[in-house]
Amino acid sequence: MIPQFKDQVIVVLGASAEGGTGWRCAERFAAEGARLIVAARSLAGVQKLAAKIGGRALRCDVSRESDVAAVAAAATEWGGLDAAVNAAGHAVPSTVDSFDQTTLQSAIEVNFYGNLYFFRQMAGAMKHGGSITTIASVAATMVTPGNVLYGCAKAATVTAVRYAALEYAPRNIRVNALLPGLIDTPLAAPLLSNKALLGVFLKEVPLKRVSEAVEIANAALWLASSPSITGSTITIDGGISLRRAPQLDELPQEAYTAMKS
Repeated sequence: MIPQFKDQVIVVLGASAEGGTGWRCAERFAAEGARLIVAARSLAGVQKLAAKIGGRALRCDVSRESDVAAVAAAATEWGGLDAAVNAAGHAVPSTVDSFDQTTLQSAIEVNFYGNLYFFRQMAGAMKHGGSITTIASVAATMVTPGNVLYGCAKAATVTAVRYAALEYAPRNIRVNALLPGLIDTPLAAPLLSNKALLGVFLKEVPLKRVSEAVEIANAALWLASSPSITGSTITIDGGISLRRAPQLDELPQEAYTAMKS
């Protein structure tokens, strides 16, 4: 059987954390025969991944459009882009009362501006009929206390997905977003290892489980091979968005204190 993405050129941003969502996306595309360009702010991480999957590693700070443009140029050198996934993100716990200008700027630059740069630059390097997927968050569509900046930036990205989907439709380029809840990744390890804190979160998850990074990767692959889906958001959260996120005063005291600081 011919691999589904044989010889297709795929970009995955935010793939430096081993076992993380971007890492798993790159592995899954590579397993289906794709040629991968993987990029992140941490070059060492994507170099390790590229060596494993036979891809090319580049340093890319998604908040700098020149970096994103360099990744797009690399895809053009390979004959043009077939699909791109942005897994880069910057979680910045904050409340309306507590954020400062520096935190606001970093949250917006990575989680919103970075996606606008990603859409524009990847579409510019993309063949007719390509796929662009960004990994947003359920915080874009439901209130998750203590995450006002992250949630607002991701909500702006979800809106931008719809605009980009319409703008690039004449070239048959599809633009979609995945909205995960809590994922079992290295980034979430401190939460997952704290039984009291994890219990508070799982209390609100109908399926009583944390999503796996490979589940997000599988959804990204599905979107890349689905010719009629664009401007859509797919929620992968165990059902927590059917209920509510934990409130700050429901968290264990040490977590609540850290969130407020």
